[in-house]
Amino acid sequence: SLPDHPPARTSIERLPATERPLFSTKDRDGTGATAMLVRILALACRLLPLALANFQLDSGLEDVDDLFPVTENEVVQEGGTVTLRCTVQENDNSSLQWSNPAQQTLFFDDKKALRDNRIALVFYSRHELTISISNMTLRDEGNYTCSIFTMPVRTAMAKVDVLAAPKKPEISGYIGPIADGRTITLMCNTSGSKPLPTIRWFKGGEEMEGQTYESDPTDQRAYALSNVVNLTVSPADNGAVIKCTVNHRALRQNVYTARQRIEVHYSPTVDIRASKEVPEEGEEFMLRCHGRGNPEPSYFNWLRYNGELSERAVVRHENLSFTYLNKTDAGVYQCVAKNIIGTGAKNYSLRVHGDPLDLAPATPPAPVNVSLTPSRHDPLSQLTQSSIDHAVIGGIVAVIVFIALCLFIVLVRYLIRHKGTYLTHEAKGLDDAPDADTAIINAEVGHSSSDEKKEYFI
Repeated sequence: SLPDHPPARTSIERLPATERPLFSTKDRDGTGATAMLVRILALACRLLPLALANFQLDSGLEDVDDLFPVTENEVVQEGGTVTLRCTVQENDNSSLQWSNPAQQTLFFDDKKALRDNRIALVFYSRHELTISISNMTLRDEGNYTCSIFTMPVRTAMAKVDVLAAPKKPEISGYIGPIADGRTITLMCNTSGSKPLPTIRWFKGGEEMEGQTYESDPTDQRAYALSNVVNLTVSPADNGAVIKCTVNHRALRQNVYTARQRIEVHYSPTVDIRASKEVPEEGEEFMLRCHGRGNPEPSYFNWLRYNGELSERAVVRHENLSFTYLNKTDAGVYQCVAKNIIGTGAKNYSLRVHGDPLDLAPATPPAPVNVSLTPSRHDPLSQLTQSSIDHAVIGGIVAVIVFIALCLFIVLVRYLIRHKGTYLTHEAKGLDDAPDADTAIINAEVGHSSSDEKKEYFI
């Protein structure tokens, strides 16, 4: 007989995907656990590709960084040697290459590609390519490229700067001695440097400010520089040494220096020294005039204010000496020194021990003004010229007196050596006449007589 109830289901009913449970526990024969495992595996299969993709992406970025070459910028002095080093962390047997700024291959792996004796291989491996270039010039400056031939090609740049040391500086503008108060322009020139150098001026330990000018260089890669300084000279600058210094990176700690010694012409300065500060009356005394100028003074003169030099005063170039002093010699004396630039003068107040105080003025007159070119209207010059004129006139008069005296002596000697004779008719015929009257009559009628009377004078 048939049972009252229908038989139980022995299989899992199919439900729509949205209603179907992820896991089912209604499987009486144990197939539910298997279905759950299958679903877990299916979900894992869906998530695994995503995880693998993310892992490969991260790994790929690390691989890319390791494949890029690494270089460093270099600075080298002109004529020196530069070393270019290129490294990679990972290499898949790709080739390494160095090329110059003109994109010419220098080395391909360990094989030299450019025929240049200055280029040499330093080290090569799968992870490094190092080369060197000697005797560097300004033309070798630029960006050098290291390449690794992966897909795609990866490159790195190394900038090479070449330092060119400047030439030794030269100073121009000085042509000879300079007059006091004038301004001279000096120029310091240097060329062939890269980058620009630094130029400085010094006078002794004092730095002077100049102005820099850049001129057109013969090589466009280098610089030519000039620095100009203006200097107004004084007597203190005579013999001074002007220095121009050039600093540059290529010189490191060294400094190029050019020197120029200058000469300054200036009018004399005068100093008077006495043999004794307060001399005694009757003793010898001397004043010495010291003139300092450039050039040295070539003319000295001594003057006395409010009077002439006494007969006891003797002038010998820069010295004024007295054989013996008198109280009347007290007063103000002035020494004048001259050179081709100008005139210098100084006063000295002479006091003789025991002289009245009013013999010397309370305030000595000021010395004559010093000028670069003596003026014709200078009182001191006129006084000096007047003294010279008097001396010339006195000399001429002395010569004339001497000549007149010589002529007088010659004339007297001439008259002495030559005798004079003359005839007299006094008492002619006196001997023949019997008396004086007859003698006179005979003389009047021209009576002649053989005997003539003569008189001589000496």
